[in-house]
Amino acid sequence: MTALAPSAVNTIVPEAARTPRFAWLRERGMGATILVSAISTAFGVVLLSATGYLGVALGSNPDYGSSDTMIVVLALLSGILLAVAVYVAAIVTANTFSTIIAGRTRRIALMRLIGATARSQRSEVATQGLIVGAIGAVLGLVVTTVGVVVAVPMLDRALEVTSDWSPVQPVLLLPAVAVALTTWIAAWSGSRRVLTVTPLEALGGSVERSREEIAEKRGRRAGAVVLGSIGVVLLVGGLLLGLLSPAGVLVAFFGGLFSFTAVSISAVSVMPPLLKATGRLFGKSVTARLAAENAVRYPERSSRMAIGVVMGVALVVMFAVAAESAKALVAASAGGEPDASFNEMMDVFSTVMMCLVAVSAVIAAVGLVNLLTIGIVQRKRELGLLRALGLTSAQIRRMVLIEAAHVTVTALLFGLTLGVLYGWVAAQSLLGSVAMPPLWMSPTFVAPAIPLLPVAIVIVATAALTLTAAVAPTRIATRTAPVEALSE
Repeated sequence: MTALAPSAVNTIVPEAARTPRFAWLRERGMGATILVSAISTAFGVVLLSATGYLGVALGSNPDYGSSDTMIVVLALLSGILLAVAVYVAAIVTANTFSTIIAGRTRRIALMRLIGATARSQRSEVATQGLIVGAIGAVLGLVVTTVGVVVAVPMLDRALEVTSDWSPVQPVLLLPAVAVALTTWIAAWSGSRRVLTVTPLEALGGSVERSREEIAEKRGRRAGAVVLGSIGVVLLVGGLLLGLLSPAGVLVAFFGGLFSFTAVSISAVSVMPPLLKATGRLFGKSVTARLAAENAVRYPERSSRMAIGVVMGVALVVMFAVAAESAKALVAASAGGEPDASFNEMMDVFSTVMMCLVAVSAVIAAVGLVNLLTIGIVQRKRELGLLRALGLTSAQIRRMVLIEAAHVTVTALLFGLTLGVLYGWVAAQSLLGSVAMPPLWMSPTFVAPAIPLLPVAIVIVATAALTLTAAVAPTRIATRTAPVEALSE
């Protein structure tokens, strides 16, 4: 394609497209991406700092100084939790940039029209991801390091130890570097839509691919099948290895990672049937039918919002089910009478673990709020058309709230199912080789146990989050006059 002359560029490209170099930092979604990067980095710094401090503190204790087992376990656990947080952040970031690209469709099409290549546009988006990732990583690193510097002397006094541990260490740069690079890669992955934008789409606004367009894309489905197959094999392998050694839980961990990645990739195919089934729960009013149709018309938009909820719910429920299943196993082996000290220890452990995992759930929640906000604001033209056709602002708000509830309920049920499954696999692969009374023979079957209180908390928190996230942007969108909205 031949590039146009500068005068022609000034005629075709609107003023909004000729913005200062870093004006994109003010774009909706960028602030949330910086926040996600900062939280992920801060979490990594806290985990590494805690592991290092405990290693030095335990080493100075004559009762533990000769054994490195606890330090190895803590380091392994920290690595796994950090990997989970970075993984969740990567998915959230990729989904965020996918949504941002949908809103930039007209601008990208215009740039293609005047000679810009799809690769150059995608490289620009990836660079933006690297910049916001680096900003968030630096903020998280600096703030958390300062907090650790302040906390170490307080911990020394509380534990009555002299650790002589320096909180400023080069190893703390690893989470920041990992998060920045992951954000860069996630932005590149989320910008795939750039490759398919055509100059003709310069006439439109935010463009999401329809079900028919997605059905034509077979590469994503094939990738999901491959990853899903690897994940299932590793999950089964973890269960089988768990009958011989607790190390089976590590194999199962990677199985869960691969299988959930497959779920994330194939969400655009998996979610529509689930959304359609859920839509029947909200009645047959005009707003309910519009909300149900909106949820399935553009599955990419719905799946991006849903997958964050699925991740957050599945992670918290997984650890809760694993801990509860271990407690139930011990209680059954003792003849139905639970051991009070063991239960107390498991309750403390599960509480600590769920608090740590909650960081990843918070990252997913930030992604949900961000995507809801971006999506609704990008739909001003659609909402303006509905108002021009006679729907009131109250009906529009009700429609958007039902649509958000529609997606959330589906994702919540899906996340609960995955959480129970992954939790049982974790418990079985970890405890399957442990001989339990009264027979003192292995292998041991661990029956899944679902703790009601954590599940209830997850349900209430998810409902409150969705309501909070949907109300504010909907009000912003409906305040715009129909004529003004249609002109955007």
